[in-house]
Amino acid sequence: MSYHIGFDIGHKPRGRLGENYKELKELLENNDFQCHEYYETSITQESLKSYDILVFACPDFAKISRQEILELENWVKDDGGGLLLLSHAGGDKGRNSNLSDLSEIFGITFENDQVLDEVKNLGLENLPIISNFTPPHPITNGIDKLCYRAGCSVSIIGAAIPIAISNDSSDPFSTPLICVSEPEKGRVCCSGSYEMFRDRIGGGLKFETHKNLALNMFQWLVSEYRMDLRSSNKYQPPTEETDNLGQSSSFEQTLKECVPPEVKYDDTEILMKISNKSELMNLLKTFLSQINTMKGTIEKLIDVTSMSEDDIIDLSSKEADVKSEAKQKDLEKNQEELEALFSEKAQETKDIEEVKDEEETSEEKEEIVEKESEEEEEDDLEQEVSKDEEIEEEFEGDIQERREELQAEVKSLESKLKSVLNLVDFVEKNYDAGKMDKGTYNKQSKKLAKEVEQIKRRIEKLTDLLK
Repeated sequence: MSYHIGFDIGHKPRGRLGENYKELKELLENNDFQCHEYYETSITQESLKSYDILVFACPDFAKISRQEILELENWVKDDGGGLLLLSHAGGDKGRNSNLSDLSEIFGITFENDQVLDEVKNLGLENLPIISNFTPPHPITNGIDKLCYRAGCSVSIIGAAIPIAISNDSSDPFSTPLICVSEPEKGRVCCSGSYEMFRDRIGGGLKFETHKNLALNMFQWLVSEYRMDLRSSNKYQPPTEETDNLGQSSSFEQTLKECVPPEVKYDDTEILMKISNKSELMNLLKTFLSQINTMKGTIEKLIDVTSMSEDDIIDLSSKEADVKSEAKQKDLEKNQEELEALFSEKAQETKDIEEVKDEEETSEEKEEIVEKESEEEEEDDLEQEVSKDEEIEEEFEGDIQERREELQAEVKSLESKLKSVLNLVDFVEKNYDAGKMDKGTYNKQSKKLAKEVEQIKRRIEKLTDLLK
């Protein structure tokens, strides 16, 4: 049985099946998935019913409308859809997008920053190597590290769970990078790095664990509800509706006729990602007379604001006037090859250094862990007492006015509790199957039990206040 994935095209994604996600498409289609380009410029719940998963691979200078957000929310919650949101360094502000307007419905937001690590990386600080995967989750099952290439951090504001966290040496440190949520019948996953799955690039899909990570991610996004729907053949697979491209094809033909013969058609690629005719024509009128020079300038500006590179380019200098798209692509290709080569060499050096560092005795490590555990228990006890007092003070004399807000929070906490209990079962199964050692099992079980207790305590307090 195949499951169907739609990759949004209508919001100008940086990750595209036909360009830099070709290897990802091949990987998925070799593992019981079918990939489709989803061309709807106004997303509706009805148009999504045939899809099991929808991917937003870093919308670029495009925003999802409020109506589309409502339709997506209904599709996830009512139809069991799986939603994958991928961003980039700088978050919404850096890309002039609004993924957080959609993700916050499910308890997650994208931060306007970039995750860097001068200590643990693939040769460059914007290619951090991450190995903190707590609590355990099916997406990170079997994954011991990943390269969080040119990504932003994410924050939890509701019933969501972090499954990958930045290093203590990272900036920002110990912050969520990949988060998941299970709203009603559906599932949602958010990551601040779409480049983790890019083709032919250091720290992209070719990184040693990223193919397994991608498969785990897409397999988890297919909810049990969608599996039942597919088994019952309730929804037909999506069909390739080329009519949706009719208008775009007309635009492309018009562009071919308007661009002077000496300018290659490929040079207008940046304009081909415009979402509607009005926006396209406005840009054409503004830039057509300067297309040879302005295109290079715009692409340089986009590269700088993406924060993928540390160098600052002086757009006012003569060097900013790129003579051709071919030269620009050659420069980018050479840069990526050098970056990948440097990354591999640097990683070899780091591996040697890490072997030396691992000579620390197990007894010393156990003493450190035991001491930290005792300190954490003392802090947790103080925090719980403090939180109980804060809850009582926060809502004292204001219960009736905020009843709906409190009821919504209780519902959100109950959903989060359900997700954490699922993780407890997942840990138990891994331990029983011999996939997890006793030390790791005890540590994870203790952490999850503490989180369950905290959630139950909060629910109990709020429920008492609502009586």
